[in-house]
Amino acid sequence: MDDKVKVNPTEARQGRKGTHLLTILIVALVLAGIVGWAVGLFGGAIEPEDPVGGAPTEQPVEAPGGNTPVTE
Repeated sequence: MDDKVKVNPTEARQGRKGTHLLTILIVALVLAGIVGWAVGLFGGAIEPEDPVGGAPTEQPVEAPGGNTPVTE
């Protein structure tokens, strides 16, 4: 009862030789970069000029009895 099967090393391999997977990964990385660049352009294009809830800008205040502005 010899259940062992002889298989040559080429047939025993799980995958084939080649760069198919590497090509797919590189193409996916390039496409992700293009999409990221496009989203950045679109985000910059729709950015509001005066955002709501931003930090208040500091306005100079007139000093009492003089014309020199003083910041608080």
